[in-house]
Amino acid sequence: MRLQNKVVIVTGGTSGIGAAIARAVIREGGQVLVHGINEAEGIALTNELGAKSHLCIADLKDQSAPEKIVQSCIAQFGRIDGIVNNAAVIKNANIKTISMEHYQEILQVNLTSALFLFKAAYEELKKSSGSVLNIGSINAYAGESSLLAYSIAKGGLQTMTRNLANAHGVDGIRVNLINPGWVLTEREEKHKIASGMEPGWPQRLSRTDIPFGTMTTPEQLAEAAIYWLGDESKPFTGAVVELEQFSIIGRNPEKL
Repeated sequence: MRLQNKVVIVTGGTSGIGAAIARAVIREGGQVLVHGINEAEGIALTNELGAKSHLCIADLKDQSAPEKIVQSCIAQFGRIDGIVNNAAVIKNANIKTISMEHYQEILQVNLTSALFLFKAAYEELKKSSGSVLNIGSINAYAGESSLLAYSIAKGGLQTMTRNLANAHGVDGIRVNLINPGWVLTEREEKHKIASGMEPGWPQRLSRTDIPFGTMTTPEQLAEAAIYWLGDESKPFTGAVVELEQFSIIGRNPEKL
């Protein structure tokens, strides 16, 4: 039990990568505050996870959401040992199509909310010598041309991780980030179909797209998250780790 009695907040936790991490936290002996905006998904997941889970519905576009999430966790569990900033909005836009509204939404959900969740939980994280894990993206290093604002936000999340790690190691708080590559979530599968790919496309990818022949799963990513949330990764902080099937940072040009 690698997270025995630890309380972890997982944003964007009702489906996909977040739900996989929430399940792994419970499996490893922890308790989890599942945050999201889809109440039906959240209720189904917390019913599955049982009494050691609790659901908090809050829209991260609302500036009050970070404080609401923290207070919900404290009210339910009495402490905070870890945070996984996993919530994300992914919408296509390039320099020709981007609008101020699009840009502000992407930055608010993918970057700003993570900073202010840290701020809201800061005193609790000091008490517990807590661990914060930010879920970035390989797009942080440049990104696909159609994901301009998203790539900017993930680049900022990476810098924020290192800044907070440097500033708050003296408080006993660790802040690390993983940059996933292409992960087969239900949302990603639907997004690609909406973008024009045929149903069943993950089974038809070439080794140029996915070197190991199968896409990375949310469950595989969750295993990595457990390491960074648990005591095994002490005292490491400020780490940025690429979890990608390509041996170089970046994307295959054929996928841009």
